[in-house]
Amino acid sequence: MEEEHLRALTQADADGDDRVVDAALRPKSLDEVVGQHRVRDQLGLVLEAARQRGRAPDHVLLSGPPGLGKTTLAMIIANEMSAPLRVTSGPAITHAGDLASILSGINEGDVVFVDEIHRMSRPAEEMLYMAMEDFRVDVVVGKGPGATAIPLDIPPFTLVGATTRAGLLPGPLRDRFGFTAHLDFYEPADLDLIVRRSAGLLGVEITDGGAGRIASRSRGTPRIANRLLRRVRDYAQVRADGVLTDEVAAAALDLYEVDDLGLDRLDRSVIEALCLRFAGGPVGIATLAVAVGEERETVEEVAEPFLVRNGFLVRTPRGRVATPAAWEHLGLTPPRIDPAGGRSSTSGTGQQELFED
Repeated sequence: MEEEHLRALTQADADGDDRVVDAALRPKSLDEVVGQHRVRDQLGLVLEAARQRGRAPDHVLLSGPPGLGKTTLAMIIANEMSAPLRVTSGPAITHAGDLASILSGINEGDVVFVDEIHRMSRPAEEMLYMAMEDFRVDVVVGKGPGATAIPLDIPPFTLVGATTRAGLLPGPLRDRFGFTAHLDFYEPADLDLIVRRSAGLLGVEITDGGAGRIASRSRGTPRIANRLLRRVRDYAQVRADGVLTDEVAAAALDLYEVDDLGLDRLDRSVIEALCLRFAGGPVGIATLAVAVGEERETVEEVAEPFLVRNGFLVRTPRGRVATPAAWEHLGLTPPRIDPAGGRSSTSGTGQQELFED
């Protein structure tokens, strides 16, 4: 198996396609998965029981932030069950007929993976209810009063749904999954192991310090860890002797604007705008997005989750507010709190009471 990985990586490097490299770095079995111990043990039990019964496993719902391995687990489920994997995504299923065409072509035991399943259209979602429970879909032929529903039986299959926003899934759909798992952010020790494993597959020499440095700046996300590893590899190849030491990793990550806590350019732009332009807030999200030159959705979905999780930013009904940790990370002194509950700026210019959209 390792030889297959290396062949894939050699071809990937020749093509210069990072997506192929990502695919080669993915674990192929549950035994190769690092971290997510609770989910791994629970899922392993579900798959082993299904194998012993000689039946397809229950439908599986995987939720969690991007980059934690939901797609990888779907591939592992198919691999563990020795079944083909059919891959699609919620936004691609715009009509019930799209889902019917996918399900009508599957064989018994196939694994159907639907990424971002919460973005499926409502007609397709309602058809999926019957397919998951009764293994049947009704194909409507014709229009108007002459339309006829033709029942189509489909073989037992396993649906694996992945979502970054489980709260948007309707209750009836969520309840039809026999096993649900939420993936958490990884601990630095687990990311360290992932970086070492990926470095070995890439054929890169890495030291303990280099692996630890990359892991500590990866925001708890394996996808980011592998991406940073490739960029540090490039730096070591061009500007060093090819060995990923602590010093080389630190210099490379500084060049790519990833600081000691994993904040990148966008993250720092957000807290700098809050602290330097708006005296710490509160400030409305649309105003903040304009201040950093990004779309509102980019700030909300890319930067804010990490900043909130690490205590740099607080969402309040009045707007976004920078915490003392954000000021300290920028090397600034937080504003004083006056007895009336307001905040006075240390710059002496004062602070507006509210920056709203």
